[in-house]
Amino acid sequence: MQKFQRHIIPSTATVREAIEALDRLSGDAMTLIVTDGEERPRGTVTDGDIRRALIRGIQLDDNVGKAMNKAFRSVNRRNADVGFIRYIRNAGIRLLPVIDDEGRLVEIVDLYKVSSLLPLSALIMAGGKGERLRPMTLTTPKPLLAIEGKAIIDYNIEALARVGVDEVVVSTAYLAEQLDAHFSEPVAGINVRTIREEQPRGTIGALADALPMLTNDTVLVMNSDLLTDIALDEMYIRHREEEADITVAAIPYTVSVPYAILSTEGSCVTSLEEKPTYSLYANGGIYMISKAVAALVPSDRRYDATDLIEDALARGMKVVYFPINGTWIDVGTPADFRHAADIMKYHGGKHRQGAGR
Repeated sequence: MQKFQRHIIPSTATVREAIEALDRLSGDAMTLIVTDGEERPRGTVTDGDIRRALIRGIQLDDNVGKAMNKAFRSVNRRNADVGFIRYIRNAGIRLLPVIDDEGRLVEIVDLYKVSSLLPLSALIMAGGKGERLRPMTLTTPKPLLAIEGKAIIDYNIEALARVGVDEVVVSTAYLAEQLDAHFSEPVAGINVRTIREEQPRGTIGALADALPMLTNDTVLVMNSDLLTDIALDEMYIRHREEEADITVAAIPYTVSVPYAILSTEGSCVTSLEEKPTYSLYANGGIYMISKAVAALVPSDRRYDATDLIEDALARGMKVVYFPINGTWIDVGTPADFRHAADIMKYHGGKHRQGAGR
C-alpha cells in the first residue's frame, strides 16, 4: 500500500486538495481513490471529474465527494472476476482498488503493469539436478542458469506477477541453498517462499508439503525450467468455465510417419495411408488443480503429475486441456538452452515485461 499512498485521498478532503494531489501525480496514473475513515473506498477522482464538477458550479473548497465518481468498481483478490478485470482494462481504466472481506482498501493494482488478478496460488518445481545440462549445472541449479542476464525461474516468477499472482512457493532439492539465497529478496515484487524436498518426491509430490501454505482454491503447478508465453488468464478462464478438477497445458505435437500405414482387421488389410501426419497434444508441464484434487497427493512417497491425473480420472474427476499457442521451451539440454537464449535475445520483449527485482 505504501507505494500507492499518493493515489489515496481522504473523503474529508476538498476539491482544491484533490487538484493538488492530482498535480503531484504528473507522469503517473492520474487517478485518486477516495477513502473514508475506515479505509473503505468511496469513489475515484480524475482530472475529468474535477473539470465536470467545476462546470456544474462546485467550488474549490467544497468536499471532494461532490466531484468524485461513485460508480467505481473494486475487486476482492479471493474471488476476482477475471472477465470483468479484462473488460475494464480494455476500456482504459488503469487503477483498480482491491478490497478485503470487510471492504477495506488493501491494494491498488495498476492494470498497465498487471494484466489480471488471477486468484491462484503457485508451486514451482525446482528440485531437479539438470544432469543433461552439465557442466553448467555442476555448481548452479538449473533454475538459476542465466538467459540474457536473468535466471530461468525468474522469467516464470515475472509471468506470474503480470497476471496478479502473489502467492508463490518454490520446491527445492539440488543446491537448495542457492535457491534459498536467491529468493531471500522479492522477485517481481513477490515474496517467494521455498520448501525443501529431503527425498526425491517426483514431479508433483512436493505439493503435499506446500498445500498448507497456499490459500487460494486453485493451485498452479509448473516446472521451473520452462520458458513460455502461455496465456495464464485464458487457461484459468477455461479451468473455471469447464468446472475442471485439473487443467493440463498442452503442446501441439505433430508426428509424420515416413511410411505407408496399414489399417487392419484381423489378418486383413482394410486400407492404406501413405506417409500420414498425426496432430497430437503433449503434456506441457503446467497444471491448474483444485485444492480438493491437490489433497490426493501423498506426503510419504514419490508421486508424479501423471499419477495425479490418472488417480483423478479413476475417481471420475474432470480433467481438461488448454493448448499453448506460442512459445514453449523445456530447457533440458544444451541445444534447448541455446535456443532459449536466442529466443530471449531477439524475441524476448514480452517475456521481460513487468517489474524486476
